[in-house]
Amino acid sequence: MHDEVYRQFERICSRRRAGGAVLEIGAVPSATTLLGLPSLKQATERIGINLDPPTQHEGFTILQANANQMGCFPDSRFDTVLCNATLEHDKFFWKTLAEIRRVAKPGALIVLGAPGYRQSRREKWAKRIVRNLPFIGRSMERQLRWLFASTPTLHVHNFPGDYYRFSPQTFWEVFFEGMHEIEVTSVLTPPRIIGAGRKR
Repeated sequence: MHDEVYRQFERICSRRRAGGAVLEIGAVPSATTLLGLPSLKQATERIGINLDPPTQHEGFTILQANANQMGCFPDSRFDTVLCNATLEHDKFFWKTLAEIRRVAKPGALIVLGAPGYRQSRREKWAKRIVRNLPFIGRSMERQLRWLFASTPTLHVHNFPGDYYRFSPQTFWEVFFEGMHEIEVTSVLTPPRIIGAGRKR
């Protein structure tokens, strides 16, 4: 996990007072597990799930479970649900989103991160420069339309597959649909989108 992504999760969790029973989807036994965020030190419980065999790491339990069907947890079980760099590897990510909503308590904080795409400032700047070139601006813009229609994205990284990239709009209108106190931010290039919301 990139340091900036970790910092953004910490910023959100600290400011929003994340805690209580915490679930991390896609948890890995490493120093960058979200379960180890400093803002979660006072959490009453920290549990992770992953497709790998169960393990313990620095006092955290990581269970073997598929996020598409988290039958190991009852409804309204968690106060905080975290998930980073997992949904793009999930063929049926919408099932995971439904399970996140199911296991989250009303008022629970949900924080999600995934690689995405967005129009960069550089693209806007380049488009403006080309448009303002004397005599050739408009014709060159038409010839370079393909360049302005593209965006950088994170390279393919199969764990075991790599299926999706998401826009900020996806976070607002799909991931956090029906939630409140929503915020969505984009960091790095290629972009990583990080969003948070509270379940109603």
